[in-house]
Amino acid sequence: MIEQPEDREGFAAFLLRLRGRGIVPKNLIAAFEATPRRNFIPGHFHSLAWSDRMLPIECGEAMEGADLQAAVIAALNIEQGNRVLEIGTGSGYTAAVMARLAGRVFTIDRFKTLVENARQRIESIGINNVIVRQFDGAEGMHSEGPFDRIVIWSAFKELPRGFVDQLSMNGIMIAPIGPDEGEQTLAKLTKIGSRFEREDIGVVRFQPVARHLAAII
Repeated sequence: MIEQPEDREGFAAFLLRLRGRGIVPKNLIAAFEATPRRNFIPGHFHSLAWSDRMLPIECGEAMEGADLQAAVIAALNIEQGNRVLEIGTGSGYTAAVMARLAGRVFTIDRFKTLVENARQRIESIGINNVIVRQFDGAEGMHSEGPFDRIVIWSAFKELPRGFVDQLSMNGIMIAPIGPDEGEQTLAKLTKIGSRFEREDIGVVRFQPVARHLAAII
């Protein structure tokens, strides 16, 4: 849903960057185009909506750049009917995009404010297959599993083996793995039997996974 001229220009530049990186799935591009990105970011950052830079959102958190979001969702290879778990709702944008590809998306965050705002934004654009909850996702969401796809927007110090039981056979999880400070490796983990097959797909710099719900916000 690209309406403003600056959005059209930004989206065109975004597509050129994706094609340069070999990310061209038609269904993914259509899902991004159909999801009004400016609805999910503060007004004074609208001109940067389709940039590759992180943008501040509520609760002192940040929204990942469009290129990284696209690369992660492409790596998930979401198929129709898939059940997806997202840990780290943030603005709600990636949940909205994934909802156009999947059967159902569960997205969770430790901040009540982020959860409530994301729910409103997602509902306002007519998407009804996303469940948004305030939840401590450090150990996943056993009560709703198994999932076909899991994406985590915060870093683990080591391979999160506790998630293997929450993935369906041949399910895919994307998670950053590495130290709290500095860069982490973005890993694509595919469930094979009772173990993960790992493929490293990039380098990122995320906050470490936080435990427990936020007390106030």
